[in-house]
Amino acid sequence: MKRIGLLGGSFNPAHAGHRHISLEALRRLDLDEVWWLVSPQNPLKSRAGMASLGARLASAEAAARHPRIRPMIIEAELGTRYAVDTVTLLKRRMPDKRFIWLMGADILPELHRWQRWRAFAAAIPIAVLARPGYQGPARRSPAMAWLRRWRQPVTQARHWTGWTPPAIIILDIRTAPESATAIRAADPDWARRILTRPKPNLPETP
Repeated sequence: MKRIGLLGGSFNPAHAGHRHISLEALRRLDLDEVWWLVSPQNPLKSRAGMASLGARLASAEAAARHPRIRPMIIEAELGTRYAVDTVTLLKRRMPDKRFIWLMGADILPELHRWQRWRAFAAAIPIAVLARPGYQGPARRSPAMAWLRRWRQPVTQARHWTGWTPPAIIILDIRTAPESATAIRAADPDWARRILTRPKPNLPETP
């Protein structure tokens, strides 16, 4: 049974920080693959400044550079808008796979704003990976106040398939400084550039 980590996001654009989190998750959680779920449109983010889905997927394909990190637009294909619905459909359609949701520590403080977030947390284990400046806010977040009773010890990270959600683990990893906001500020024309950039023939391995 394949063990899959799901990393959802706008990827506007994807960058080395996403790759770093994914590589750490592959190792720490003993995953077979990490799927980057490039969202058609994050309900909590404005459409202003959001690049096209094609540009964001292209940036993810360029940034992944690993045979076990798979960028995809599965939410557009499933027709889902919210993570809780995406997870529900994936579990129903792929019973031969086990899924864990991956998020940077910058996402945990806003988890309580997600659609039916408690139902989401009850549907899939969650692994939170450190992001610069967010460890404290993540641990003090409203969602963590509710999830704290189901926090799993780091020593059990590789045994997540045996957890019954809700279940959450916080992994303190070496942080990467890259951010999509900084990339967009430094290169406002990144989306056009990525769409005209030649694709590499083979993925690189670390």
